[in-house]
Amino acid sequence: MSVGIGGAGSKLAVLFDPEHSTIVNISEVELSKVEAKEKILAVVHSSRGQFRGSGKNPIVGRMASVTIEEQLLNIIKGDIVFTSTGGGTGSGITSVLLKKLSEQENIPLNDTTVFAFILPYLGKEPLEYVENTIDFLMDSVSPAIDAGNTGNMFLFTNKLKFEKRLAEADFNDLMLSGLREFYAIPEKNKKMEILDGHIDYEDFRIYTTKPYFNHFNVFEYQADQPLDKQITENINPLLLPPEQPIEAMFLLEVPQKGSASLFYDLIDHFAKDNVIPVYSVLLNESLARPRITLSMLYSRKPKELVDDFRELADTMTRKKLKKSIDQYVKLDGRRRSIEEEVQMLQDDSSTADGVLDVLKRLRRLR
Repeated sequence: MSVGIGGAGSKLAVLFDPEHSTIVNISEVELSKVEAKEKILAVVHSSRGQFRGSGKNPIVGRMASVTIEEQLLNIIKGDIVFTSTGGGTGSGITSVLLKKLSEQENIPLNDTTVFAFILPYLGKEPLEYVENTIDFLMDSVSPAIDAGNTGNMFLFTNKLKFEKRLAEADFNDLMLSGLREFYAIPEKNKKMEILDGHIDYEDFRIYTTKPYFNHFNVFEYQADQPLDKQITENINPLLLPPEQPIEAMFLLEVPQKGSASLFYDLIDHFAKDNVIPVYSVLLNESLARPRITLSMLYSRKPKELVDDFRELADTMTRKKLKKSIDQYVKLDGRRRSIEEEVQMLQDDSSTADGVLDVLKRLRRLR
């Protein structure tokens, strides 16, 4: 089952699993726009919030979560949660859930929750989204990762949406088509002929319960090209770039049995970094060339992720301040004499003596 929190998260959850989706919002209007198996209204004691949403303010989302947090903590067990990090409802309610999860001593393997976060594209979306994301990563994601009480986390980014000028619906379909490919690994192992290795539902579940960031992609394998180069060239543009992998999983689909030995290249690649991947090799005669579904788990502290967002936020803030000053502040253009400048400095006793000495040494005053 999938759970969507906030407007963006709700749309993704329903697209990913339309038959078993639950969506959450503080706005009745937003809830009515999306068809889902179950809808949960988080009550906020404000007519503005109930009808207009949180207005990009996570505090409103956190306040509303009080009415549904216990219900949600039960619903998300063993499921995947979709939410954006920049808005108010999704990030606000999800931050409370992550805090509650990080406070628990032990969460059974089958109850761990996978999270899919949609991060704003730096420089192309409002400053509020960036600031909300910084707070969300530092105050909510970081403690949850340190506690080890979540499953995989997917860090999706809106970058490709803006660069390719994609409609939201097209971008969502593109994002979820790749995620479905990853989640289809155990089902393919069940239906196709296995040539080597094996990944069943239990193997897949164990892998996705690990509290690391998950970077995955699907691409054609070219036997005449170095694998390092192929992996680098096929970094998923819908996800933030990965770090050095801690663990890995791959599904190799080959068009004929004789090409099954290609999987040794992948084993050797990860063994160099002391990573032993979970893998399976399947016969898929409908393919013209071998195809790999590759997932890499990595651990990158949210603080490191935040640095890029914070730097951009500072730059955007400076530009906004400069624009405001240029537009609204009229500076006195009258030039002052040196004596007037010194007199102004003399009013500040902490700097006057030092400045006078410097000016005298420069022979600007006698």
